[in-house]
Amino acid sequence: MSNEIIIDEPLTSNVRPASDSLITIRIIKSFPYRNVKNYIVKDIDLKGTTPKQLLQNIKDIISTIGALRPYRNIEYDSIKIYTQAHGTKSMHLVINFENDEEWVLVNKEVNGDEKSLWDLGVRNETELSLFHWDDYVAYKENPEEKW
Repeated sequence: MSNEIIIDEPLTSNVRPASDSLITIRIIKSFPYRNVKNYIVKDIDLKGTTPKQLLQNIKDIISTIGALRPYRNIEYDSIKIYTQAHGTKSMHLVINFENDEEWVLVNKEVNGDEKSLWDLGVRNETELSLFHWDDYVAYKENPEEKW
């Protein structure tokens, strides 16, 4: 009798096709006060959607869904990968400070309409952060949390 554990089932994040994926958008209103609202995007085509298209879609959702009314007064202009499915998570609760060069999908400097989400490393069950770039830069320079 062996002590080996054999798992025949694939990870749940790998079961769904790229054309029918599920991602979590972390809508960040305030970095210091940690105002974050998660929004689940179902049935997204990762190979056919660019970060710029996703940004516009989420902005439209924020402007129409009543539950997101408190998040309408921020000019969202950036999307960054927070964590990949089954990957390591950041120790920071609001946003991942690492990998700005690779994980920022769209902001003032990165147009976000050249490659698809899939080409940029977004997979099923990835968590993305939506925020205002200038607020992020200021918070990264002085990551002080307030109550």
